[in-house]
Amino acid sequence: MTELTSAQRKYLRSQAHHLDPVVLVGKQGLTEHLVQSTDQALDARELIKVRFNDHKDQKKVLSEELRARTQSQVAGILGHVLILYRPHKDETKRKFVLPE
Repeated sequence: MTELTSAQRKYLRSQAHHLDPVVLVGKQGLTEHLVQSTDQALDARELIKVRFNDHKDQKKVLSEELRARTQSQVAGILGHVLILYRPHKDETKRKFVLPE
């Protein structure tokens, strides 16, 4: 997967604006269950928000680890909310057409 351009990240952030966070990082931090939940949410939606309720001081490190473990891309971090994107494996089921 190639790196997102700034225009693509901007587009994805605009598409994520109305979304509610579907994954919450709590006291447990980055658990295997949280990674699996994130993976399932990305399969279903492609674009998700992850809210940091705890570990806010480590969100950059945890965001990068979560990105790597789910093989997704960071579209942005706004406050304590991470926006992740991973295109659907089946091209006919993709919900977002990224600008070039």
